[in-house]
Amino acid sequence: MTTILLLFVLGIVLLVLDLFLPTFILSVIGAMVMLAGTARAFTLYGTVGGLLTFLIGVLLVAIALYVEYVLLPKTRFGKKFFLHAEVHGTTQAPASETAALTGRVATALTPLMPTGQIEIDGRRYEGLSLDGHVDKGERLTVTGSQNFSLTVTKLP
Repeated sequence: MTTILLLFVLGIVLLVLDLFLPTFILSVIGAMVMLAGTARAFTLYGTVGGLLTFLIGVLLVAIALYVEYVLLPKTRFGKKFFLHAEVHGTTQAPASETAALTGRVATALTPLMPTGQIEIDGRRYEGLSLDGHVDKGERLTVTGSQNFSLTVTKLP
């Protein structure tokens, strides 16, 4: 009985410690330890004792998950662990915006070898030069978009 109790306590401790690590390894080990306690109960107390131990283990895990994901985020301590704000933004301009930029004149903010930063109307964009190397400060024409950048060519 003591072995089973110790395995369950160790499993719960590992589940709690998993809160502080950015991985799920301790949760997996904790679950395996609790299953080992259940297996030990099956060998010592038969089917009824093993099933009762299994149900107790499921109940303990359910309580631990409830505390971790429902109660803890509402506490002052838990608010440091959970994300409570959304990040609004994109990594690139919308397709409609990049299509509207075709034909516009841009300035190279950095050397384009063949990619770099360009500026159109005070906004920065990633630029891909179809003409190869472009020096900083050169004036360019936007010819389209490709992947995450605007394709540009040198002005004649």
